[in-house]
Order: sequence, then C-alpha cells, then structure tokens
Amino acid sequence: MKLNIIQQRGLWWAISGSFVLASLVAMAISWQQFGAPLKPGLDFAGGTRLQLSRACVTTSSCSGAIDLTEVRQVLGQQGLDSSSIQVLGDDQQVISIRTRNLNVDERTSLQSALDKAIGPFDTSSTQIDSVGPVIGKQLLVSGLLALMVSFAGIVAYLSLRFKLDYALLAILALAHDVIVTSGVFAILGLVLGVEVDSLFIVSLLTIVGFSVNDTVVIYDRVRENMKLNPGGHINDIVDSAVNQTLARSINTSLTTILPLLAIFIFGGQTLKYFALALIVGFVAGSYSSIFIASSLLALWRERTGHAYSSQAEGADPQPETQI
Repeated sequence: MKLNIIQQRGLWWAISGSFVLASLVAMAISWQQFGAPLKPGLDFAGGTRLQLSRACVTTSSCSGAIDLTEVRQVLGQQGLDSSSIQVLGDDQQVISIRTRNLNVDERTSLQSALDKAIGPFDTSSTQIDSVGPVIGKQLLVSGLLALMVSFAGIVAYLSLRFKLDYALLAILALAHDVIVTSGVFAILGLVLGVEVDSLFIVSLLTIVGFSVNDTVVIYDRVRENMKLNPGGHINDIVDSAVNQTLARSINTSLTTILPLLAIFIFGGQTLKYFALALIVGFVAGSYSSIFIASSLLALWRERTGHAYSSQAEGADPQPETQI
C-alpha cells in the first residue's frame, strides 16, 4: 500500500481539523457546565465520594434499579442538594455520590439515611474517598506542569537531533493528539458524566511520548532520504519516508492498542477510562505522525525556499525544475 501524503494533504488536514474543532467545542460547552474544559474528578475538584452497592446476594431488595429521586430526597434532608449522583453497573444497583467534604459524623449519618431509604448496602464493597480542594488544585497544577515540561524537553531534544523547525512541527502534531483525546473525554463527560482524574494526566504524558517516538522515526527517515537523494524535492522525499516507515508505524500501534483493548474490556472500572484515553491518544498519535507532522514539514520547507534536499542541507541550490 502506497500513500500519497502530500497530494492528499488537504484531506488529512480536513479530517484532523474536524476532530480538533469538535473537541474544542465540546471543551467549551464543558467549561460552561463544569467550570473546566473536562469534568473534574475527585482528584482535582476536591470533596468526598461515596460508592455504595446494594447487598443483592443476601436480600431481595434489588428487584428494581436505584431510584435517583429517592437518593435526591435523602441528600436534601442532609443538606447536600448540590451533590452529583450516578447510578453504576449493568443492573444499576451501585450508587456513586460526589459531594462537599464530609467529616466522619456526616458520612455516617448519610450512609445510615441511604441504607434505610434504598438499602441495605454491602459494607464490604463500600468505597469512601476524600480529597481537599487545596490538594486537588495542587495535583492539577503539577500535572499540567509535567505536561509543559515534557513539551519543552521534546523541543530541546528534536532541535538538537534535527532542527528547530522539525521540533516545532512535531509539537503541533502532539498538541493535536492532546486536544483530540481531551475532546473525546469532554464529550464523555457531557454525555455520560465521565470524570477525569490524575490517571488522565498520566495518559496524556504517555500519549505524548508514544506519538513523538513515531514522529522521530519518520523525520529520521526524511533526513536519511535527503542525504541519499541530493536535489530531490521535499514532497517526494516525505512521501517516500512515510511509506518506508508505514508498516512499522501500523504494527507498533496495533500491538500496543490490542492489550489496551483487553484492559478496557476486562480491566474493571478503575482502569477502564485510563485505557480508553491511551487508545484514543495512540490512534490520534499515529495519525498525526503519518499524515500531519510529515505534510507540515513538506509545506514548511516549500514556503521557506528549502524545497530541495540540497537547499535544506545548506548546499548550492538546485535548478527550479519540477519532477
């Protein structure tokens, strides 16, 4: 299979532009609803989260799904009207409540009231998490700082190994991957109430590392082809480089995504969305490395008067004859 990257670059950019635009719109809507581009989880927003499961094995209280109206009434009686509620599980017998920080007495009172109204609950599966707002803010700032530092490190490394323009174009491709992944989770937050936590920051850092590795492989082949084909046009060199590394890029992506799919399906609630973020990011990263970073490099070299490999390497310019 031979791809015409440069000839059809308008198509590749239109596809990416559509996804980026949809992602930005979703994050803007999310900002209006949640005060953040993604629905913040307990790690970032702070507060107390209770997850209670009905004791269906030993009682007959699970004939129907948990009624959110009853839960709202109990929370209202406890002065927790603004709490966020989700019913989880295929049989809808698990309730997740995120609310303000509660002390021990308040948690005990809430659990007792819920147990009487819609329980009984299985105490062995009860989960209670508490994070202060200050700690949540520190986690968010630290995560974003780590992401910025990784971008700066990538620019420095690629500038030393290649040239500054390679580095800046690679960063544009990485920004594409981060925006698309964030956009998918903004949509999930709006539609399904999916929240992002510190694991999401970890997934973004992993995506950045994976994507830049793919981009480096293609850029390295572009540089090699420039040396092997002095006087060649950058469009032909980029097309050849992408097609020469295409099988490697696809195989690497597939062998990475397959275990992530297994984690997403069988890994449980804790790792489910972490695996999904990696899957989305790796697919976006492979796409941006093959179609975006390479075609941007060709366009940049054309616009700056370095369309021929000898010009890019600083040798005498070749005659302006089109191949």
